[in-house]
Amino acid sequence: MQENHKPELLKEISRQIDASQGLSFAEFMNLALYHPQHGYYTSARTRIGKQGDFFTSSSVHACFGQLIARQLEQMWHLLGKGSFTIAEQGAGEGHLCLDILDAIDSEAPEFYSQLNYRIVEISDDNCRRQAERLQRHVDEGRVEWCRLPQLKGMQGCFLSNELVDAFPVHLVEKHGGQLQEVYVLNDGEAFREELRPLSRPEIRNYFEQIGIEPLEGNRCEVNLFAGQWIQQVAEVIKKGFVITIDYGYLAEDLYAPHRHSGTFLCYHRHQTNEEPFQRVGCQDMTAHVDFSRLQMAGQQRGLKTLYFGQQYQFLMALGFLELLVAMQSRESDPKKAQALRMNLKTLVLPEGGMGESFKVLIQGKNVGTPELRCQKRIQDIDPVAGII
Repeated sequence: MQENHKPELLKEISRQIDASQGLSFAEFMNLALYHPQHGYYTSARTRIGKQGDFFTSSSVHACFGQLIARQLEQMWHLLGKGSFTIAEQGAGEGHLCLDILDAIDSEAPEFYSQLNYRIVEISDDNCRRQAERLQRHVDEGRVEWCRLPQLKGMQGCFLSNELVDAFPVHLVEKHGGQLQEVYVLNDGEAFREELRPLSRPEIRNYFEQIGIEPLEGNRCEVNLFAGQWIQQVAEVIKKGFVITIDYGYLAEDLYAPHRHSGTFLCYHRHQTNEEPFQRVGCQDMTAHVDFSRLQMAGQQRGLKTLYFGQQYQFLMALGFLELLVAMQSRESDPKKAQALRMNLKTLVLPEGGMGESFKVLIQGKNVGTPELRCQKRIQDIDPVAGII
């Protein structure tokens, strides 16, 4: 049974609130998720899968990593087939890394021999789980762990899957024509919200840059960390690509008038809630990614947008249908074949799945404007009858 409260973390947050006379929600969220000892993502806990709090695409089926491996192989060709670094930040328990490396080892052994997979990880618990899962590839010298600055000068591809949605966000509301920010205060044994003037001018600057502001009375999130992060990634890449996979929208959709309460959610044992002051440190907190911000901030550091699309388009272009047919043909048990179909549908279907809510952004630095394999149009994919 996993714990549902962390007294030490609550005491530390309360202490910092008293010392600062209130914390911005972004500061509160940062402590809840990333406190060095007690944060949700830094302490020992099962987060992903049936026994955890949420699923990711890589935990649904290995074919997700297999298809990404095909795009990575093309990128390797585009960079001249030499030494190639895949850097993954926020690798969780290592599922995606394992599936990518297994696929490359099996289908592109020459690429595998030139490959260095480097994992950027802040959680000692995750590092331990990753090392156990990736033991074979570690023994073969393909996997290392590092900090982001240690990637300086890399050539290859920087990859993240469901990383940016968990960056701390500022919660903002508009009242009387003025933007105000949510702060967290102590309220006896609990926490409470209070609206105050914006904590940072960058919040107002961002809305001015995109030419959009929340509607009067609406609440929304501003992820300033996302822009800082993509610029840090751009700085370490000498030549190569960035693949960012996450759920989110472009700015005009993210801040659309009908989103009265924004997109912030908490996840606990596969149930969603909007109660960040409950189970602090024991539940995930997320907000949809602003892909406009990633593109604008990346462009300022030399990252050119090469592709942006929905996850189902990305996977279909890389051969999702053909892979499903091949997997089905190897399954003699009709019930298992049906279960396989249902499982894989989660990756591409719009309703009840990840096909439309998840987006894929690919940016390039010093690579020109290549035609990527994932850019193949849906209408150009040969139909395969009876597989879905």
